[in-house]
This record gives sequence, structure tokens and C-alpha cells, in this order.
Amino acid sequence: MKTINVLLVVAVAAIGVSTTSCDSIKSAKLHRDVDSASYAIGVVNGFGFKQNLDGFPGDPVNIDALIAGLATGLKGDTASLKMTQEEAQAYIQTYFTQAQEKDNAKIQEEGVKFLEENKTKTDVITTESGLQYQVITEGTGEKPTATDQVKVHYTGTLLDGTVFDSSIGREPAVFGVSQVIPGWTEGLQIMPVGSKYTFWIPSELGYGERGAGGQIKPNSLLKFEVELLEIVKP
Repeated sequence: MKTINVLLVVAVAAIGVSTTSCDSIKSAKLHRDVDSASYAIGVVNGFGFKQNLDGFPGDPVNIDALIAGLATGLKGDTASLKMTQEEAQAYIQTYFTQAQEKDNAKIQEEGVKFLEENKTKTDVITTESGLQYQVITEGTGEKPTATDQVKVHYTGTLLDGTVFDSSIGREPAVFGVSQVIPGWTEGLQIMPVGSKYTFWIPSELGYGERGAGGQIKPNSLLKFEVELLEIVKP
């Protein structure tokens, strides 16, 4: 989840917003060079600001309320403030913390529900750890151990089908069996060389509560299609 940099918000407000009136915004006069420069800065930063807001947690941001707060602060109209700066900072922190917790809980619930339903399928095997897998192609080679290096092709997707990483279209990945997330370490040792499996990795065997990068959120269930090409010998 993206988070909003409060300092960026203030900076954008100071250079990009001067009124809460839509009519006034539409009728902005660009008579002088400084007028055009001011407007240009507002356009560039406004669109950047909007992109940040696309990751706003919970309900969509209330633009009218946001602009009203910005205008009040810019004018220094302390008599019209509905909360002090200190209260506003505290509220932002609390809001984002609670929204993050709600999002994380929802993601975990969705993952648990999926795994409960998925394990009832006849061709899906669930291990003691909770890892689930399905054999697409069963190879005839040896199985790697935890100390081996392997060469694989893979595609990783989120529960909604979003592809977050894939080796397809590039060179196969080479790494140590114990140098990856626990779900991979366990799953690879189940596969004979030449196999292609689908793995569903619970969050506790993946990136857990920390998530990874911008796409893999905390508590995410991960799906991988993995083809074990070979065990790389020293």
C-alpha cells in the first residue's frame, strides 16, 4: 500500500492550490510569466499528488475536504480550523495505522478462505506446513535437497491474478534451495527434476506480515507456477 508523505502534501498545497472554488480555478488568469510558471508547477505537482492519492487506504479520499483543509492552512485562518496542526498529524498517523491493519486482516482472511476451499480439490495436495501444490507435469529426475542449487522457470501471481514476477521471457533463475522463502524451500524438495507444479503459499511461508515491494502486501497468499529444469552441480 502506498502511503502519503505529509510533507509532500504540504509542499504541493503551497505551490499548487490557492482556492477551493472550481470557478476560480477554471478562470485562473495567466497574464504574467510568474502566473504561467505558478500554474505549470501546480499542474505538474497536482497530477503527481493525485497519483499518490490513488493508494489512499480505506474509502476514496474526500477531495473537497482535502482542498478545504489546504486552503485554510494556506490562508493561515486559524479561526476556521477544525483541528490543530498537532491534532491533524496525530489523526493522520492513527488513520493510516488503523486502515493498514484493516487491509492486512482482510487480505489474510481472503487467503485463508481460498486455501480452505482449494484443499478440497482432488488434485490439490496440502502438506503439514500448509503449503498446497498441484502437479502439472511429473518429472523423472532426482529431487533437490536443501543444500542444492537449482535452475527454474517460474511465474508468481497474487490471489487476484496479478503477475508480480516471472522468469518467462528471460533467462531461468538460479538460486540455492534454502535461499528463498520457506514455501519455495519446501516445495522445491518435493519436485523431481523435469516437473512443473503449481504452488499456493500461505503468507506465513511467504513474506508474512512485512510483505515485499509495492505489489506483495502483508499477509498475501502467493501462487507460483514452477518448472524445475535442473539441479546445478558445483
